[in-house]
Amino acid sequence: MPNIKSAIKRVRTNESKNAQNTQAKSAMRSSLKKAEQALTNNDENANAKVKAAIKQVEKAASKGLIHKNTAARQKSRLMKQA
Repeated sequence: MPNIKSAIKRVRTNESKNAQNTQAKSAMRSSLKKAEQALTNNDENANAKVKAAIKQVEKAASKGLIHKNTAARQKSRLMKQA
């Protein structure tokens, strides 16, 4: 643990941001899995799940959680299944 006041605050800030990023990334992955599962099962609300998954992927890319090319690849693969 650091001794300098600003470094102590930076450690706290980093921990909270890390928790937020982890939660957002996990939610994105879950929505992708739900959308893929809905497409394979031919659910009637599959389009809504795909739309929600794409929205979360784009948001994660805009926040820097994932690379923009990764986001494009995930969206492309999802739309190919639709």
